[in-house]
Amino acid sequence: MRIGVPKETAAGERRVALAPETVGRLGGITVSVERGAGETAGFADEAYTEAGAQLADDAWTDVEAVVKVAKPSDAEAERLASGQLLVGFLQPLTETAFVERLAERGVLGFAMESIPRTTRAQAMDALSSQATVAGYKGALLAAERLPKFFPMLTTAAGTIAPAKVLVLGAGVAGLQAIATARRLGAVVSGFDVRPAVKEQVESLGASFLDLGIVGEETEGGYARELTRDEQARQQAALEERIPEFDAVITTAAIPGRPAPRLIPTGAVEGMRSGSVIVDLAAETGGNCELTRPGDEVVEHGVRIVGLLNLPSTMPLHASQLYSRNVAALLGHLAPGGELNLDWSDEITAGTCVTRKEVAA
Repeated sequence: MRIGVPKETAAGERRVALAPETVGRLGGITVSVERGAGETAGFADEAYTEAGAQLADDAWTDVEAVVKVAKPSDAEAERLASGQLLVGFLQPLTETAFVERLAERGVLGFAMESIPRTTRAQAMDALSSQATVAGYKGALLAAERLPKFFPMLTTAAGTIAPAKVLVLGAGVAGLQAIATARRLGAVVSGFDVRPAVKEQVESLGASFLDLGIVGEETEGGYARELTRDEQARQQAALEERIPEFDAVITTAAIPGRPAPRLIPTGAVEGMRSGSVIVDLAAETGGNCELTRPGDEVVEHGVRIVGLLNLPSTMPLHASQLYSRNVAALLGHLAPGGELNLDWSDEITAGTCVTRKEVAA
């Protein structure tokens, strides 16, 4: 089997789908890497050739599979042929027209965000690996934007009290944000509507903020969407408690849906001047009512950070983690380099987002 690794062309995307360290682990698979594909992630062409990959001017043709990070552009999609595999973040829940076009062309699209959240598929879980990066970077952004120290400092000029940080959502990104903020010395609290994560929050040295709002966990590990009444009560409770904190990092997301609004304008107005909100849900609209996706603004004296694609701001490690996820999926789909698509397997069937249309 021969796979192609093209250069990412999406605006601001600095990651690459396969890192050199992963190339040698793909037993039986020949890797063709477009020249310069790994440069923005910190991987020189020479590192790929040393790892056993071949450099090419075109990584789309004469390959059985194409592996990417971001969804291909329309022009790139036109280069895919019937029977080819495409692996990447294909956004199947929101980019349905694109997925339908892939299906019509006979392309077998495997969406990395559709990997089942099961123990067997854990090594392929790209959403979790990239959320780890986002949570870490989110805590760093909060520490950098906040005009005060995170840790407590005892100096000759007196003692500086530690910053108080609240993390909303205790999924992978939220837990990583909690752990990072704690390492930086902040006093951290975490909130999630799923009571089952309370122990995880506390195991990281943070306190669990109990607002009296409880929601069940879905099969994929996400919190179910709250009812309108529950949302209203949650917002009211947060509006009361958020002013206690210097920095708030929000991570709540629902796959394929707009991000739930957790922080109303009233809560922002109640925060101290100089406080910071880092909205990791900005990709899907944001958890804060005043978030501007892709921008950083100051409202009522509070800095609200809505930057997008945070994993791409740490492209080396983000690429390494994503590359290992892709390699695990390829090893599952093509053990020993021989493509073997078992549609009775939950990973193969669940990840392929174009199969039903192809079969028709």
